[in-house]
Amino acid sequence: MIRLYMSMSLDGFVVGPDDSPEEPMGRGGFRLFNWLDDRHSDGPSGQVYAESLATGALIAGRRTYEHAGRWQGDHHDGVPIFVLTHHPDDTPPGTARYVTDVADCAAQARAAAGDRDVMVHGAGAAQSLLRAGLLDELELHVVNVLLGQGRRLFDNLPAEYIELEPLRQLQARDVTHLRYRVLK
Repeated sequence: MIRLYMSMSLDGFVVGPDDSPEEPMGRGGFRLFNWLDDRHSDGPSGQVYAESLATGALIAGRRTYEHAGRWQGDHHDGVPIFVLTHHPDDTPPGTARYVTDVADCAAQARAAAGDRDVMVHGAGAAQSLLRAGLLDELELHVVNVLLGQGRRLFDNLPAEYIELEPLRQLQARDVTHLRYRVLK
């Protein structure tokens, strides 16, 4: 199962304006992660966080990967990191590797994850996987805020419907965790 995990504002932004490696979430964007204050709780946010850390591989877009400081070579538990990029111009640290083809990236991540799920981070990676029909589920952490500007999660999709089946809705302090299956 390849599942996107993304925090976003109610108006669809995943980072605030002017994001950069020095300010990875843009101005005001770290507000989207306040729900992680409850990540070790027994409540919905703790459940969702534990599920995300049970994944066996990670796919990320290059921009997300770079802005996250390459996770210092390890996103969680040493799982393989597959960075979807057009420009594999150096050797990434730790378990990370660059992949230029979206289908190859998905296949490598699935194989590496074994019987565990694959986590996806980043708007660009999510859009590429959706366009290719390779994203199975969306886990969206919709935060009770309107950022008004920044980078939207679904800006660069083709003008065609992508049907979603709701799987769950978990209400937590300051966030609603929504999970959808992508219907193919």
